[in-house]
Amino acid sequence: MPRNLESPVQTQMAVSALKSSLIGDYSDKTRSEGRGGGWKRVFVQTDTGFVLAVQLDRGDNAHTVKRKLQLALNVPTGESSLTFGDHVLKNDLSNVRNDSPLLLTKNFMHRSSSTPCLSPTSKDLQQQRDKGGPIEVLVCPSRCFRTKQLVKDVGRAIRNGVDPIPVNSGLGGAYYFRNCKGENAAIVKPNDEEPFAPNNPKGFTGRALGQPGLKRSVRVGETGYREVAAYLLDYDNFANVPPTVLVKIAHPVFNVNEGVRSTKKKVSGGDPQAVSKIASFQQFAPHDFDASDLGTSGFPVSSVHRIGILDIRIFNTDRHAGNLLVRNLTGAGKFGNQTELIPIDHGLCLPECLEDPYFEWIHWPQASIPFSEDELKYIADLDPVKDADMLRMELPMIREACLRVLMLSTIFLKEATSFGLCLAEIGEMMSREFTGAEDQPSELEVVCMEARRLATEREECSTENESGDEDVTQFQLDYEDHHEMPKGPSAYHFGFKGGSCRNPLSKLDEAIEEEEDDTEAEEEESNAEKLACPKPVNKWQPNILKLSTSLSSFSLTDKSQRQLPAVPKGTDPGNWRSANEQLPTSASFVKLADMGMETWGLFLEKFHELLPGAFNSRKCGATGQRAKQRLGTSCQF
Repeated sequence: MPRNLESPVQTQMAVSALKSSLIGDYSDKTRSEGRGGGWKRVFVQTDTGFVLAVQLDRGDNAHTVKRKLQLALNVPTGESSLTFGDHVLKNDLSNVRNDSPLLLTKNFMHRSSSTPCLSPTSKDLQQQRDKGGPIEVLVCPSRCFRTKQLVKDVGRAIRNGVDPIPVNSGLGGAYYFRNCKGENAAIVKPNDEEPFAPNNPKGFTGRALGQPGLKRSVRVGETGYREVAAYLLDYDNFANVPPTVLVKIAHPVFNVNEGVRSTKKKVSGGDPQAVSKIASFQQFAPHDFDASDLGTSGFPVSSVHRIGILDIRIFNTDRHAGNLLVRNLTGAGKFGNQTELIPIDHGLCLPECLEDPYFEWIHWPQASIPFSEDELKYIADLDPVKDADMLRMELPMIREACLRVLMLSTIFLKEATSFGLCLAEIGEMMSREFTGAEDQPSELEVVCMEARRLATEREECSTENESGDEDVTQFQLDYEDHHEMPKGPSAYHFGFKGGSCRNPLSKLDEAIEEEEDDTEAEEEESNAEKLACPKPVNKWQPNILKLSTSLSSFSLTDKSQRQLPAVPKGTDPGNWRSANEQLPTSASFVKLADMGMETWGLFLEKFHELLPGAFNSRKCGATGQRAKQRLGTSCQF
C-alpha cells in the first residue's frame, strides 16, 4: 500500500528507516563545522508540517535530496519542489545554510512517461534513528547565546519527563515548556499549528504551509521566522523583546489533526509517538498582567516609545493590548506603581507588502510626548541596509519582500523623527482610514504610490534612451533571478547613476501642467496599472498631485547607490527562481515584491525625495485634525 504524504505517522516511520545519509549520526563537530560524516544538514518540512532531517554530501543537489525523500513520501521527484525562502531550488545547494529549514511541496504535475524511475533501491536503506536531541537550534544565529543554555535546560526537562502545558488562549497552537523545577521556561509555537495551518489545534485549518495565512501578506508557517526577526532587530534589548530562536523540537504533546493523522499509533512503551516540528522558541517572561487589564496612563513613557519604535520598524500589523505584558516593579515599602512593558507575539510583523498596521498605542497619551534624546540617537543610529543584511545572514529563509518593508518603514521612521514628528503622528501617517465600506490608503502609501509612478517613468525614460543608442550593449535581465550586484556604501539613500534624460522633478511639473489635458483620465488609469493598485485608487489622485506640487521647489541631491543582491553570493542564477508567484494578489495599494532591483533603487530614491513634502503637509494640517476612524484589524494572534 503506498504511503500517504498526509500521514505524519507513516512519515515518521519512513524517516526512521532511511539511512545515515538521510538522517544518521550527527555529532556536535559535524553540526558546528559542517564536516565529518557529511557536508551539512537541512530540515525538510512537508506542506503538512512534518520534519525530516537530511544530511547532505557535497555532491548532493535539490534533485538528489528529492530522490532520497521519494520513498518516504511517495511523491515522484518531478511532482515536488523544494523551497528555501523566496526561491524554489532547482539544483545547487551550496548557498543553503547548515540546519536550514526547507519546504517540500507537491506540484501536482505529471512526469513524462520517458522519465526514468529514480526511487532509491532497497540496498540504500537500513534501520537508523534520528539521534539528534529532543530540541535543536536551527540556523544558529550569532545572537542566540542568551538562549542556548535555556534550550539545554528545556531539553534536559523533556528527557526527565517534565511535560509542557498547552496554552489555551490565542488562535494558534502554543505550549509552555518547563525546566526541571517545573517552572515555565519558554513558550513554543510550532509553525504547522498556526491559524489555518494543517495541524492547528483550535479548528482554524484549511491551508498548506506557504499559502496566505491570517494576513494575506504573511504566509502560513512563517510567523515563527518573524518572531525571531523581531528579537534580532531589537538591538541592545531596546524594546525588551524576550530572546527568541528557531528550533526543531520533538514531543508527543504537539497536535496532529485527525484529517492529517490517519492512525494514532504508540511506541512499544505505550506512550504516544513524539512528532518533530519546527517552531519559534521564546524565553518565558514572568509578568503580572497584560495591557488590557490596566489603564494605560500608568505605563512608562519610555516603554511606550521604545515599543512603538520597534513596531514602526517592523511594520507590526497586530500590536494589541493582549500582546503587551506588564510586570509590576514596585516592591514592598516602595512608593508609587512602577511597571515595565514586555512586547510579545510578533508573528504578524514584516508583511510582504504594505498593509494597514495596528498600533494599540497610537492614541495613548505617551505617544504624543516628544522623543527623548536617547531615543532620537537610537533612531538616528539605525541603518536599514545593515538591518536587512543582518537578517539575510541570520535568517536566510526570510523573504526579500519582507526586508523591503523593513527598509521602507525604517527610512520613514528616521526621516519623520528628523522632521520633528512624535510617535503618534508617525503611527497615524502609516495607518489607513476606514470610511464607508473600504479603506483609504495611508499617507505613507500615498507617498509610495507616487514614488512608484515616478520611478516607473524614469526607468521607462532611461530604457528609451538606451534603446536609441546603437553603441549600448543590451543585457537580458531577469529581476526575479538576478545575479549579484556590486556593493556600495552602507546607506539607505539609493541613487540612480546614468541613463536619465532630464531632471526627474521636471516630470512632476509636467504632471501638473497636464492636469487639464483631455487625456488625463487615460494617463491616470495607466499609472494605476503600473502601480499594481486597484482602479478605485484614482479617487486619491488629487492627493498625489498635491504632494507632487508641494515638492516642485525641491532639488535633487547626489545620493550614493547601493544595489542589493537578489540571490546569495556566488549563486548561479539558473539554480534559483522566485517563489513569490505562490502568493495571490492581496488588497494592497503598494506592492514591493514585483519591483526589479533597478526599479527598487529608483523607488527608494523617489520615496526619500517625497517625504519632506508629506511631513510638511502633515504639520500644516495637524491643527484641529480629528482622529482617524479605523477598522479594528487586530487578530488577537
